[in-house]
Amino acid sequence: MPPGNPDSPPEKPAGTPPETAPQPARFRPAHGPVRLQPGQRYLGLDLGTKTIGLALSDAGHRIASPYATIQRRKFKDDAAELVRIAQKEGVAALVLGLPVNMDGSEGPRCQAARAFARNIAQHLPVPIALWDERMSTMAVQRMMTDEADLSRARRAELVDKLAASYILQAYLDWLTAQSDPR
Repeated sequence: MPPGNPDSPPEKPAGTPPETAPQPARFRPAHGPVRLQPGQRYLGLDLGTKTIGLALSDAGHRIASPYATIQRRKFKDDAAELVRIAQKEGVAALVLGLPVNMDGSEGPRCQAARAFARNIAQHLPVPIALWDERMSTMAVQRMMTDEADLSRARRAELVDKLAASYILQAYLDWLTAQSDPR
């Protein structure tokens, strides 16, 4: 359409970046990314009502591995177990899955995760990154049924720590991408 046509879109100044749809935030920082020194480790948490799935990073912050599943009891007991694991494994930061709704809003499960983060910080004084965990459990369950062909009982045993590993790996990949100068 020729310039000046009322049906044509307004012209943009030269050098204006193209418009893109806003993307949902994968990382919800409290104070920016949590970066550790080499040799320190991250502990990923997938917080559930009955269990807490745990994953541990390697010392180079490249690989997340499923670690354990804690059966939830009283918060005091859960906190004591997390402190014990953190001390044993040299954990210097937590990455806690934040169960954001599919539309990006935060509901009661997010509020519970944020409350857990505030409470665990009183027992384990390390930085805590909250990471958008949308679809993590579903992705892990699909992988276990489609690719690994695991029985229902075995999937139930593994899903929480695998989801924690999925969450932590996404965070580690994001950190790597943030520091890559390309």
